[in-house]
Amino acid sequence: MANSIKGLVLAGGTGSRLRPITHTSAKQLVPLANKPILFYGLESLARAGVSQVAMIVGDTREEVMEAVGDGSQFGLKVTYIHQPKPLGLAHCVLMAEEVLGDSDFIMYLGDNFIRDGVREFVDTFAHRTDGTNAQILLAKVPDPHRFGVATLDEEGHVVSLVEKPEVPPSDLALVGVYLFDSQIYKAVKSIEPSARGELEITDAIQWLITNGMKVRSHIVDGYWKDLGEPEALLEGNRLVLESIESTIAGEVDSSSRLEGRVVIESGAKVIRSKIRGPVIIGKGTVIKDSFIGPFTSIAAGCTIDSSEVEHSIILDGSKINNIDRLEGSIIGKSVAVAKTERRPFATRLVVGDHSRIDLV
Repeated sequence: MANSIKGLVLAGGTGSRLRPITHTSAKQLVPLANKPILFYGLESLARAGVSQVAMIVGDTREEVMEAVGDGSQFGLKVTYIHQPKPLGLAHCVLMAEEVLGDSDFIMYLGDNFIRDGVREFVDTFAHRTDGTNAQILLAKVPDPHRFGVATLDEEGHVVSLVEKPEVPPSDLALVGVYLFDSQIYKAVKSIEPSARGELEITDAIQWLITNGMKVRSHIVDGYWKDLGEPEALLEGNRLVLESIESTIAGEVDSSSRLEGRVVIESGAKVIRSKIRGPVIIGKGTVIKDSFIGPFTSIAAGCTIDSSEVEHSIILDGSKINNIDRLEGSIIGKSVAVAKTERRPFATRLVVGDHSRIDLV
């Protein structure tokens, strides 16, 4: 499918809810099944027929730009726009006006995960005949007060939007994916900064509605998650792993056992261990005398020795040694987790800012 819709991808957030992981890594590059969250979004845009993307980057721009490059690995042409400080989603639209021009465009928050992609969402807007100026993606959520919330009329037109209301008028939350025609620039230039000093995209969309423009909605059918919190990240990782196919490119010795869907990337070694999928083990990682349970992603260059790990995400270069059981955990890059036999027995921690530890 080809269309003239361009993309605006926001990859400048700081990821405060994922600290300390995001102290040293862009939140959009935190992996699901060993692939950065941002990559899933870019692949989704390419499948929807988008070919040109403007990407807003912030303090982590060097890392994001190195990972994404010119976009050709995704079938995209990416142009980068630096936003020195976060001034709101609508401000991102304003910054991208010169690059996007008069084209319709899809705005996509880079830390969103939409399992079924956005092809239908984009296709509907690209072939509209009713003069719709904007289309927003919505999902039914149990806690709408945490999101922008939409109220719809019987035909699915958006009547009003409110940002993080104390008393939500509906359970329909803004997902963080939007389609706009060029009227959005007039809207953004007509609104004032909110109380937190940002130009809010909800205010801009409300301006469109108030001024007689047509804003339609599209409800997410499949799974959607804002992956800004650890629990959501683990859930997203689980969903991706559920769809993997077994591939054994590394070494598995005769004393080891693999069950279910397991990916062993090149250079990885499994020694005297049991792997129960779905599991992915990254390049050069060594699993020795251990059990790796379902829904676990272990990145490149890790060492897991004499330990049990399940339903967890382990990032590059980390070492897990002599741990009875690690479950529901996210371990950052180059982390060492070990149990020693030194006395007196005690829990010894070296923990960075914004960490969370659950001891049982």
